[in-house]
Order: sequence, then C-alpha cells, then structure tokens
Amino acid sequence: MEVTGRVSSILAEKGGEVFSIGPSATVYAALELMAAKGLGALLVMENNRIIGVLSERDYARKIILKGRSSKDTKVSEIMISPAITVSPDCSASEAMQMMTDHRIRHLPVVDGSGAVVGIVSIGDLVKWIITSQQETIDQLHSYITGSGV
Repeated sequence: MEVTGRVSSILAEKGGEVFSIGPSATVYAALELMAAKGLGALLVMENNRIIGVLSERDYARKIILKGRSSKDTKVSEIMISPAITVSPDCSASEAMQMMTDHRIRHLPVVDGSGAVVGIVSIGDLVKWIITSQQETIDQLHSYITGSGV
C-alpha cells in the first residue's frame, strides 16, 4: 500500500522540536533527558551537525544486557552512527521502508544543507497512516451516501 504524504507534512503537524545530546555525555545523562521529555531517542550532535542517534533500544541492548554502567559509558560508545536520515521531501512510504530496512524506529529529518529540521518516529508514521485512511473512508462514505459535495 502506498502511503501518501511527505515527511514535511508530518513534521508540520507534529512540530519540529528536536532534543539532542553531545557524544561525550554519559548514557545516564541521555536517559535522564529522554525520561524528562518523554522521548524514545535523542539525536547526538556535535558542532550543530548530527553524528548519531541514541535510542532506548541501544541502551537496553548495549548497556543493560552487557552489564555495563550507564554512568560510566559515553553516548558515543553506543550510539548508532552514522545516523540514517531523510529529507523533508521524502514520502511517508519511503520513510517507513527505510525504518523497516534498517530496523530503526526514529529518522532524523535534514534539509539540503544538512541542518536538522525534525525527527519522525514509527509512531508518527502510524498515526499519519491511520489519519489518512480515516479521511479516505470519510470521503468515500460521503460520496456513497451523497451527503458530501
């Protein structure tokens, strides 16, 4: 199924607020920020450029399961790098395919100059699809019943 719409439309609806942390911060500090903001991932930034992504999944697999300490481990040691990114013009379908292919749940969105303009999660894409399908159902219902113009 082709999902219509662009990542830029998803960002326009959800907002482009992005939270980040530096690579030399501890994983513990990153977890505190994620918990405070209700996030599943943070961008790892250096000199205003994205150099990686740190997710709860990275923490679970690379700290907890390996018996490491989040207070003694730097973000740079467990982040996914380089970050897999998309442009605002990327379609929702393409973004979903990238997430599936790379087994990730968060996609930073960067413009042509490499500046971060937002981040989309798998949850954002699912919400977009559900809303899109409901609008199509509503339009078809109006057409069939003759209640819409």
